[in-house]
Amino acid sequence: MNKDKCFQLGYISKVHGLHGEVTVVLDVDYPEAYEGLEHVFIEQKSRLVPFFIEYFEVQPSQKVLAKFEEYNSMDDAEKLVGSQLYLPLTALEELGDDQYYFHELVGFVVEDEKLGVIGTVNFIYDLQTQDLLGVDHKGKEVLIPIQDGIIQKVDKAAKKVYSQLPEGFLEIYLEE
Repeated sequence: MNKDKCFQLGYISKVHGLHGEVTVVLDVDYPEAYEGLEHVFIEQKSRLVPFFIEYFEVQPSQKVLAKFEEYNSMDDAEKLVGSQLYLPLTALEELGDDQYYFHELVGFVVEDEKLGVIGTVNFIYDLQTQDLLGVDHKGKEVLIPIQDGIIQKVDKAAKKVYSQLPEGFLEIYLEE
């Protein structure tokens, strides 16, 4: 499986119990949509390897109690801690016209209502505190928060992100 055709579902945070179970932290809006998964891909040595699941039970607060086939001891499970879990992009739910997944925004043009075209989205930074668009503006990377008030609208058909940047926002990035 090619990583470019996948999205990160979450990661294995710790071992749970003595029989190979692990705690998985999900990075999705609706964790219950993934309950009952039969397999995931785990990155090992820069490759995505399929892992088959015995059970995948959603717990409160974006966490899952999971057990992988052939991982039956604490020592087995310990080898997986820190691993990232992936699913193919085809496993994502279809969204309405006014909804989008962050990864879809790469390549979109950001246009500010006062400043005009800012640049193209090259990267999405998915941080714990805030999600950011990495936009190329005059040869420099500008980090635009993905939040209401700044991102006004996304037009998937036109491949545009409409924004309203705070006064002086771009100047911070252009100072020498």
